[in-house]
Order: sequence, then structure tokens, then C-alpha cells
Amino acid sequence: MVSFGGLARKLLGSANERRIRRYDATIAAVAALEDQLKALDDDALRARTQELKDKLRAGATVDDILVPAFATVREGARRALGMRHFDVQLIGGIVLNSGAIAEMKTGEGKTLVATLATYLNALEGKGVHVVTVNDYLARRDAEWMGRLYRFLGLSVGIITHGLSDEERRQAYACDITYATNNELGFDYLRDNMKYERGQMVQRGHHYAIVDEVDSILIDEARTPLIISGPLDDRSDLYKTIDTFIPQLSREDYDLDEKQRQVSFTEDGTEKLERLLEAAGLLQGASLYDIENVAVVHHVNNALKAHTLFQRDKDYIVRNDEIVIIDEFTGRMMPGRRYSEGLHQALEAKEHVTVQPENQTLASITFQNYFRMYKKLAGMTGTAQTEAAEFGDIYALDVIEIPTNRGVQRIDEDDEVYRTFEEKFRAIAREVKAAAERGQPILVGTTSIEKSEMLADRLRKEGLQNFQVLNARYHEQEAYIVSQAGVPGAVTIATNMAGRGTDIQLGGNAEMRVEHELKDMPEGPEREAAIREIEADIRRLKEKALAAGGLYVLATERHESRRIDNQLRGRSGRQGDPGRSKFYLSLQDDLMRIFGSERMDTMLTRLGLKEDEAIVHPWINKALEKAQKKVEARNFDIRKNLLKYDDVMNDQRRVIFEQRIELMDSADLHDIVSDMREEVIEGLVAKHIPERAYPEQWSTKELREDVREILNLDVPVDEWAAEEGIDDADVLKRLKETAEAAAQEKTTRFGPEIATYVQRNVVLQTIDLLWREHLVNLDHLRSVIGFRGYAQRDPLNEYKSEAFELFQTMLANLRERVTSQLSRVEIMRSEPEAPTLPAMEAHHFDATTGADELGDGSERLTANFTPVEADGLRRDPENPDSWGVVSRNEPCPCGSGKKFKHCHGVLA
Repeated sequence: MVSFGGLARKLLGSANERRIRRYDATIAAVAALEDQLKALDDDALRARTQELKDKLRAGATVDDILVPAFATVREGARRALGMRHFDVQLIGGIVLNSGAIAEMKTGEGKTLVATLATYLNALEGKGVHVVTVNDYLARRDAEWMGRLYRFLGLSVGIITHGLSDEERRQAYACDITYATNNELGFDYLRDNMKYERGQMVQRGHHYAIVDEVDSILIDEARTPLIISGPLDDRSDLYKTIDTFIPQLSREDYDLDEKQRQVSFTEDGTEKLERLLEAAGLLQGASLYDIENVAVVHHVNNALKAHTLFQRDKDYIVRNDEIVIIDEFTGRMMPGRRYSEGLHQALEAKEHVTVQPENQTLASITFQNYFRMYKKLAGMTGTAQTEAAEFGDIYALDVIEIPTNRGVQRIDEDDEVYRTFEEKFRAIAREVKAAAERGQPILVGTTSIEKSEMLADRLRKEGLQNFQVLNARYHEQEAYIVSQAGVPGAVTIATNMAGRGTDIQLGGNAEMRVEHELKDMPEGPEREAAIREIEADIRRLKEKALAAGGLYVLATERHESRRIDNQLRGRSGRQGDPGRSKFYLSLQDDLMRIFGSERMDTMLTRLGLKEDEAIVHPWINKALEKAQKKVEARNFDIRKNLLKYDDVMNDQRRVIFEQRIELMDSADLHDIVSDMREEVIEGLVAKHIPERAYPEQWSTKELREDVREILNLDVPVDEWAAEEGIDDADVLKRLKETAEAAAQEKTTRFGPEIATYVQRNVVLQTIDLLWREHLVNLDHLRSVIGFRGYAQRDPLNEYKSEAFELFQTMLANLRERVTSQLSRVEIMRSEPEAPTLPAMEAHHFDATTGADELGDGSERLTANFTPVEADGLRRDPENPDSWGVVSRNEPCPCGSGKKFKHCHGVLA
């Protein structure tokens, strides 16, 4: 029986098909201009760019000029690239311009499709960012498609690793900028750590097209981008807290070894509070007061170090270091460290040198970075399975674009074996058979380790001529993948290897010319060699077609159907024949999750012998259901993490916007004056209770606080003795006295220097406190889950306490800025070279925990301008002139010690 919905789809087509049909009139209008534009010479065609820009300035929208712009790009591509956009590619361009995701099969020319929407939106002059997954693709696409953009009179920039700030600024100033997602995110974070607007490199977030959008906005978006730097030395704190744990008894904590979780009992918390209070580390009455969030984090780490981690099992002590032992292989992992202070807790436990912790200086998730763009679009071969997430998180629709030619690939049912060993034997036999009959075969694996295991197996079977790729060396792998369609070629690749590179049957002519003839000069000899390569590729293509086209063999099902579809989509491009097949075993991760014990018993009863496989469409459907469950779970995890990050993102936006406002302000008098007045109001409220008599006022303490914070000695006790005085009078006098002192300093410095000093003091103090705030939020996030045991929603608790911490940070900001500005003095001298803080960039893989930006970290630099600049510097003999001094900075007095061990030593 056919449902009403099914009948409607048969008669009217799916929602996707109906949307595609709406573009028919636009496609016809673009085609109608083709002959007219062909008749123009190159200069006249190029002049259309300025004409279209003029229309936009006159009030037209990008949608109004879409047809003439697309027609111009189509004709420009024919001349500059020797390529003409198919009608289905025009549809892809319309979808991208509408701010949606174009799902296009592999080989349908996504790179060319992007030129349509990129050119159209670049005409506004606000910058278009084309985002790729790696530096190689950013360079390749910018150079390749750049020929078209430059032919039409637009400028093109590339952002890759290693560029200076000036080079980045120039690239962002271009009409079109190609960059990786990591570089864009880190540039945004670094920009918001600069001290002058002119030092910032990005110029806004107008429109972005994300290539391989599923990889960037879903796979890589599971973990944030982080810029970190060394934290103040807190080894004494770790050592002190470590001494408390042996004083606790087994009844003071609940230990769950199976779940590897430990938490303090009520008695344990009380005992710990007494120990912390005696050591002067407890603020307020309770350990769980908001002010003690960092202490809670440290004591929890110390408890974990003593109860969950065993020496010579989880780690060893060697050469005054804690070396982690891999729980799966038993191997030592030198250089790897536990994060968030746990490694330091272990170092304190074992009495080795406590290494400094790294502190998050700035961080952002890809979700929150890309949601800043006014218009966002993307393209990939596989997005439909994640359509709900794209819609929910990014408000992006997924539109499936029809193929230029029908797909002829044969997708076979999965073969399921009982063991890994049987599966690998079957795969080796199949690969060998394909190679012998001259059919190119691409073997997909889920990890680098499994690629190596399969390679060893193939060598044992006598097959030596194959390539192993693992997504580490993008440039050379792009070439190898481009030749994976040569008859008899065997290519083993992990999921990410060679993404963005087309596999053409017979090989890729352009890549071969670039690879084989790179040293041959232009001339008749080179032309002859190119013709020879093209003829060879035609011959090889015929041979590959006769053998059945590209065979994609997958060694395992991934937990995401999308990744499986990516691999399948490598075969059958542009109507070529092809074949795909998955080989599975009951020992695969997904099969174990699915419940392979029952299936193993059932297959044994059915008499399944060794090296025999079961093949049935039901198994495919069952696996697809299991994958859907895993995908839904992963989506929920990402969504939940994003809810927590959104709390920090709101605060980050306030801080970053405030910094830009400070950099743009010509006069900061009102801002610092408001801060000073709020501080004074707080001091008066603290020491003069509401409706209290003057004899009940804490005048001595108020006078001391005013001297400490405002650097003013005011006779508050004398004021209190006056007849008829009240708190409003005291407040008014304090504000007037402080304002007069500030005005005197401004007059003495001159307004220009005064504003410069105010700006730098405020910005540096914001940065210092924001970093401390990020550490507190990290600590809060790590312990907030325990609120769930008290039947309280951890997310709501996090929102509430994060807001309290933010308010505390703002109060500290007002007080510190007021205090610094009341003391600052300036001496004229030669400027000293600025010292930049050490910074590192990180983006951790969500599944392995490995840092994808290299072994350990990537070093960053930024153009910071500290207070001592433009002929102003700190006077070594006058601490009042030092401004904000970082605790790890050399002491300005010139002693050679760190500030924290000299003038900054804590009493």
C-alpha cells in the first residue's frame, strides 16, 4: 500500500527535486546571454565586472545581478581555463549563493562551481573567503581558479601557514581569499589579542564558501581551536594540595574503578575544607563557593592522581619526569602529557619537578567562528546524512545537485566474516585478483594502523606494487590519488587521504604533466611530450573501462554513513562504470557495538565455515540502523558541548567587541572615568553601611583602601566628624578628588600620551583577567557535572556560575585599571624592543587526542605593543610607572629575577 506522502513524491517529485526545478528559468536566462558574451573581446568581457559593481552601488542586490554575473563567469572560464560550466554546475552556483550546502557527487567539478557564487559575492567588495581542508588545496585552488578571477579583474589572496601579519593583511584585503579553516580561526583569535586596530589582519566576515563542508563543520568541529601560553608557576600550590590527600581515609571519598571516577564524600569535603583553611587556600565558608572553583579543580586532580593512577602501570618515573604508558600497547609515550593540571598533580605525588602548566589564552569552536559570517555556504559529496545537524547548528539547508551524467557504479552487498584474520585474507585475495585483471582498486581503511596492517598482508601475499596514503602529506598524496585510476593501480588510503583530488580513469593529465615535465622548458619538445602523455592516458582509460572502472573496496564500516558514502563516491565519476564493496568482520568496532556475540553464535549454528562470508541485504540495513544510532549519539554530544561553549562565546563576544571599541576610541576619558566612579561607589558602599551613623562608619579602612587603590590620601575620618555629613557627601567628595587627580595627570602627560597609556593599561588588564577567567571556566566545566547528583541541571548551573565569574572579572577589571592609572608615571627614553609572550596553536583530534598541528604544538607570534613604546618606558626605580606586570615577566627593577620572585612576591 502506497502512503499519501509516497504518492505525492511520485506525482510532484521530492522537495529537493521541486526546489531544483525552480532554477530552470534562471539557467535558461544565463544560457540566453551566451552568444552575446562570446561576441565580446577580452577587454569588453572584463569591463562587465565594473558594470556589475556599479549596479550594486546603485542599489541592486547580488540576486538582481546573478544572471549576468553567472553568464560572465561561464564565458570567462571558457577563455581562461578552457572549461565551460554545465547546467547542473550553474544550479550548484545558485545554491551556494543562496547560503546553502550543495551536495555534489565526486567528479562533478565543485571547484569550478564555487567560482560562480564567489565571483558574484566578491563584486560587493567586502571580501569572500573560500575555505579548504589543507594548505595544498588552498594554494592549488587559488592558483587554478585565480586565473579566471584575475582574467575578470578581481584580486585573489592565499592564507597559508608561515605568513607574516603584513602578508596576511594583504591577502585578506583581496576580493577573494583562499584559506584553511585553522588559519582563519587562529587569525581571528590573534586579531583579538592585538593592541592596535591597524595590526589586525582580518576585515570582517561577509561571505564564506566551505569546501568539504562536512569534514570542516562536523568532523573537525568536535574540538575547539586553542591558543595557549605558559601559566604562572604554581608548583607550590600542587605540592601543598598533594600533602592533604594522604591525610584522608578511605571513607572520605567514593571510588569507582570501573568507570575511573572518584569524588569526595561529605565527610571528606569537610575534612578537606579544614586543611585548606589552615593553609590559607579557602575563600569563604565552603569549598564549593564560586571563588574556590580553581582549588576544587586542583584537589580533584590530586585525588585522581592518588587513587586512579598507579605507578608502573599508568605511568613510570624516569629522569625526574612522569612518562605516560599507553593502556593498549604498554609502550611509553615520552613527550605526551595529561591535560588540565592532572600531569602536574602526578608530578607532585611522585615528588619530581612540577613542570609549568599551559594556559588557554584564547579559544573558539568552528561552530561559533563560522556562524559569524553574514552568509555561509558549503559544498561536499556527502552532506545529506547530516542534514539535521547542518540545519540545527548552522541554519544551512542541504540541496542535492543532479549529476551531469547518470551514475553507473554497482554497489554490492557487504561481505561479513567471523574474524579479522579471515576478512584480511579475503581482502588480499580480492585486491590481488583486481590487480591481475588490470582493474584499478582503491582500498579504504579507517586508520593509519589498519592501512599498515593491510600493507603487510599484501606483501606476504606477494603483491609489492601498491601505494599507502594516510592524509599526512597532502601534496604528494594528491598526485598519487590522481593516478589511482591507472589500470592495475592499488592504492590504500585512510578516509581523509587525497580529499579534494579527483580520481580519473587512466590518470590525470594535468598532474602528470606537472610531475613529469616540471623541469622541461616551454617549446616544441615539451608540447610533443604533453601530447604523448595525453595519448597514453586515453589508452590507459580504455583499458581501465574494459576492466570495469574503479573498484572501491572498504575494509570496515565507519560509525558514520557519510564517511562510507565519501569512499563509495570515489568510483563512478561523470558516468564512468565502477564497483564498490565493504568487507566486514564480527570483530570490527561497529559490529561489536551492534552485538556480534549473538550473531557469531547464530553463524556457527548455521554451519559458517572458516573463510566463508555471509552476504545479505538485511545485514546492510541492520548496519545502517546501527550507524544512525551512533550518528544521533555523536550529534547529541556535539550539541551539548556547543551549549557550554555558547556560554563562553557570549562572554568572548563582549570582551572582543569591547577591545575593538577601545582601540577605535580617540578619547578614553569617559570610559576610565566611569570605571573609577564605580570603584569609588563600591568602596563607599563597603565601608559606609546604608542608614548607618557616621560613628559607625569604617573610616580607617575606607581611607586605607582609597590610598591603596586610588593612590590618594583623603581625610575621611575628618569628614565623618563634620556636622550633617552623609554617605552621599563622602561619595561626591571622593569622586571630585579622584577626578581632579586624573585631570592633573592628563594635563601633565598631554591628552595624546594620556589616551595612549589609558588604552594600553585597559587592554593589557582585560587580556590578563580574560586569560584567568578562561582558566576558571575550564575548571568550572570540569567539575560542574557533579551538580547532576544533586538533581540540578549542570548546564543551568554552569550558565549561572559563569555569569557570576564574569561579573567578578569585570569588577576586578575596574579596580585594577583604576589602581594602575592612579599610579602610572612616564619617563622619556629610547624605546625598548617589545617582548612577546610565547604562544602555541592547538587543534586536537576528538577521537585520538593527538594534536593535528604537529608534535606538541605550533609556535605562534603576534605583533603585541606593550606599554613601553613610542619613547615611553618603565622607570626601574619607580614601581608606580610599571603598569601591569605579568608574574613571569622579568622584574622591571632590573634585578634579573622574575617579577613574582622579586617585587611581585606574594606576602
